[in-house]
Amino acid sequence: MGWLRSLGAQELRRLLDARPDAAVAPDPRSLGELAERLQRIGSVVDALNKLPLPCLQLAQALAALPQPASRTALETLLGTDARGISAALDTLTAHALVWPDLAGRLHMAPALRGAWESPLGLGQGVAELLAAVPSAELGKTAARLGLKPGTRRQDRLDAIVAHHQDPQIMLALLASAPPSANAALTRFLDPEEYHGAGRSGAGERWLLERALIVVDQWGHGPVHVPAEVRIAQYGPDWHASFDSQPPKPALAAVTEDEIEREAAAASTSFAGQAAVLLARCAERPVAALKSGGVGARELARLGKDSGSEEAVVRLVLECAYAAGLVEYEGTVLAVTDAYDVWASWEPAERLVLLLRAWWLLGLTPTGSRDEDGKALPAVRRAAHCTGCATARQGVLDAAASLPPGHGARAVVDLGSSVSWFRPLADELPYDATPFASVTRETELLGTVARGALTPLGAALLGQDPAALRDHARRLLPDATDRARIGADLTAVVTGTPTARLATLLDSLADRETRSAASVWRFSPASLRRALDAGHTPDRIEADLRKVTDAALPQALSYLITDAARRHGRIRLAPAACVLVSEDTALLVEVAAHRELTHLGLRSVAPTVLLCRAEPDAALAALRATGYSPVATADDGSVRVERPGRRRVSRPAAATVSPTVPASRRRPPDAGRTADLAARLLAAPDHAPRPCPGTGVPYGTDTEEILDSSTDALTLADVRQLAYAIDEGEPITIEYIAASGGRTVRTVSELDFDPPYLYGYCHLRQDNRVFTISRIQAVLPA
Repeated sequence: MGWLRSLGAQELRRLLDARPDAAVAPDPRSLGELAERLQRIGSVVDALNKLPLPCLQLAQALAALPQPASRTALETLLGTDARGISAALDTLTAHALVWPDLAGRLHMAPALRGAWESPLGLGQGVAELLAAVPSAELGKTAARLGLKPGTRRQDRLDAIVAHHQDPQIMLALLASAPPSANAALTRFLDPEEYHGAGRSGAGERWLLERALIVVDQWGHGPVHVPAEVRIAQYGPDWHASFDSQPPKPALAAVTEDEIEREAAAASTSFAGQAAVLLARCAERPVAALKSGGVGARELARLGKDSGSEEAVVRLVLECAYAAGLVEYEGTVLAVTDAYDVWASWEPAERLVLLLRAWWLLGLTPTGSRDEDGKALPAVRRAAHCTGCATARQGVLDAAASLPPGHGARAVVDLGSSVSWFRPLADELPYDATPFASVTRETELLGTVARGALTPLGAALLGQDPAALRDHARRLLPDATDRARIGADLTAVVTGTPTARLATLLDSLADRETRSAASVWRFSPASLRRALDAGHTPDRIEADLRKVTDAALPQALSYLITDAARRHGRIRLAPAACVLVSEDTALLVEVAAHRELTHLGLRSVAPTVLLCRAEPDAALAALRATGYSPVATADDGSVRVERPGRRRVSRPAAATVSPTVPASRRRPPDAGRTADLAARLLAAPDHAPRPCPGTGVPYGTDTEEILDSSTDALTLADVRQLAYAIDEGEPITIEYIAASGGRTVRTVSELDFDPPYLYGYCHLRQDNRVFTISRIQAVLPA
């Protein structure tokens, strides 16, 4: 699909980012026209993201023909008949991108026509290339072609265009060309535009006189070969690419019951893992990287704690963040109030929320590496990627296109069809097979099972929230509030436990397995943890009796009693300092002294008092009431107190070096004084324009323009980047690529043309274009 990458999606996005020239005062009418134009282009981009490959191939072929084009010419160019193009043409017409007139000729939206700079690589047609040629020159060209049009310029142009559009006539003309003309034409056809300085050969003149090549009226600039000439050179058997049918993966028979059983197992497992993962986040917020996102270490910790693979951890966190269940608070990712509501829902309702969040995500959540192979953090708040959302739609479209009762024999084979259903989908660079990561996500969520579309996937694809909720309730069992407690000190819950049951068992036991049945094991350590949290032995047994239908095993009752008996036999008391004396009567007097009550003295032994005040504060209070205490060091020795020596520092202006007499001190440098005075006089008499929000003035115009083009950079980053641009210095930037991944690039030879930054990328060893709004940080090179 290499041709598709150049069909103009980036060009359309560049047009969407276009803005009026800041140096020209905007005309309200021109701004309105620009807004309408960008809105039309935006609608075209949205439509293209939803169209299959045949529609884009047909649109590109139509753009290569003179407008308006006949349906016959389009069928000839594509090498198919009316039935072959009818479906794609109807789809384009339904999106108001192409429409026929009363004569049956096909018109296309100008914004769609502008998506290709050179449709099919053919370049401009002869009508466009000769649009500015004077009538007299057109008459000479027509005469050399043996044409006899009228004297009107349009008649002459129409005659030449009709002549060039007849393949048989063009082939005969090219066959009659002298060898030097054929050699020159071959040379011009190789590069699309040949910059041939000093063209004066007889072969070139023969081609120019017959409009087989076209240059401007002054004879300078590039040589353009009309599209009609290129088509004639390709021969009568050449046709533009047109794939009317999607690729067919190897199929395997599968029943609806098998699909639903596997979908139920996958979605139930995912809902359970999500509940456990988010419960861990509620217990201990996830640490975030300084650069943003959750790093590999925290992802590994969460995966180990919950028994989930990294892909599931990433998928849950990204969906939960999009659904508002978790949010960044300073340097941690913590659960929100919405999580408590979500945790109280049934598993089906929990799954529906996560599925809808996944469907609308502007990234591929399981993507763990960028285009340079660098590990990516999760929940990194990257720029929205429309192609990533389009990719997951393409996988479900591919599954939906399979015949009833069949699924793909290998689920990864669905990825090879995505480029047909959604040609503008973005693929992760490290996927071993096409769209492998997205396909794996559909399996984890239960939207694709056994290589076929599941009811959950069909509801997402059809954008039917009610059907999605109904299918989830049917496939996922309700949460259970009952546990089976065995004599082996385990509690087994079949299915998904309710939030209350899971919280109770998590507080009393350690969870060992998480699958179709979850298992908790009671131990002295887990019961001690419960007692530390304020549970009592009677309350523990009463809570467990409420969630089981049988009597508690005697072994568990003994374990609870033994843990309670041992709990608290050693007590730790807080104290800022300790008072020790062999005179027990004196300590009783001190503890009862009214003026020392604020110290919070408490006797723990006849010779020991605990004090909640710091040692120096307690020492001062005791001395103020007439006692003579001493402080001890960490090793128990008496601390010796010596008064400190206070010295006053003289002001720097009044300080004179004691080794140099005042008469020998150097006078001020007259040259430096004069230079300072000149700089002060040359300074502007008004402050630079202040930066909005901070009030700090801009240093240069470059800083002000950069600051208006980005919201992600701090003023310090803006100034550093502006300095590199103005002084021609290299700089290192942290950049968000179009795929949503972060990358760090060192760039030199900077050129500044808002909203773009041009420079030589040392990583790619080539010139690159960077969108300023995607630069996230600036570092020294």
